[in-house]
Amino acid sequence: MDASFTNSRESLERANRVPESHWYGLTLAQQIRSIELEGFVVIPDMLRDELMEEIRRETSRVTTTPTDYSDHQRSHPNLQWTDSPRATSVIALPATVEFLEELLGDELICTSCTYTESRPGHPGIAIHTDSQPYGSKIFGVQASSPCLVRVLYYLDDLTPECSPFKVVPRSHLSLHRDANPYNRYLSHDDEVMVTCRAGSAAIINQKVFHANFPNYSDRTRRMLAIAYRPTWAGPIEDVPDRDPEKVAGLPPAVQKYFRSLNTRNIDFDLPNRPDNMARHAAGISPSRWS
Repeated sequence: MDASFTNSRESLERANRVPESHWYGLTLAQQIRSIELEGFVVIPDMLRDELMEEIRRETSRVTTTPTDYSDHQRSHPNLQWTDSPRATSVIALPATVEFLEELLGDELICTSCTYTESRPGHPGIAIHTDSQPYGSKIFGVQASSPCLVRVLYYLDDLTPECSPFKVVPRSHLSLHRDANPYNRYLSHDDEVMVTCRAGSAAIINQKVFHANFPNYSDRTRRMLAIAYRPTWAGPIEDVPDRDPEKVAGLPPAVQKYFRSLNTRNIDFDLPNRPDNMARHAAGISPSRWS
């Protein structure tokens, strides 16, 4: 297994950058345009300082497991089943779900809630997508959902040396074989470094190629990653569902996002020309970017 550092320390100064100031003052239309066209958007100041401090205390108690390529990249999946009420409450964060409901135009299903750490010495994540149309060994069949977004809440400042977010903008639009969502890359000429303050959220289209940079700093970069899909976008086959008793134990505001993972609100028997077809659909019009 290749455990190489994705980027040298010296190369960080030459990295393509998105100025942090770019994300402030964007309208809702501009935020939607960014995630639909570029494949990602950053929304600053989503988590208050007090809430972040409580989440840091909660996550300091959970046991993390290292990845197969580095002991310095660690995670704890299904954080909502742990004694982490403040972190779990973020699943229903009003500002986020309101944005996602506007973006997706559908009810939301939360498919995962994971806490991750990129510790000093982390070599950087390989550039990848979160979309595997037929499922995969890493992500299972749940990754076959055709439409999914992941919200990355940063609990620490992202600086060039402390595992900032990495993305290849617009890579989700490519029809070339290089955009096969199962591909992985150590680095890419057009990768972009995204830095931001703690409390910011990067929201990504599952099909965009993304990663993070190595951690050359002396501190850990902590993150809460929560994935959502619209109710129509189910996996290609049934997946194991969540324990209903555990779901019943979640706060009511969070429970609503934990309906069956196998929900598929589609019309399989759709005819060529159904009755009462619409003549307008704002959600597929580029005018919503204006």
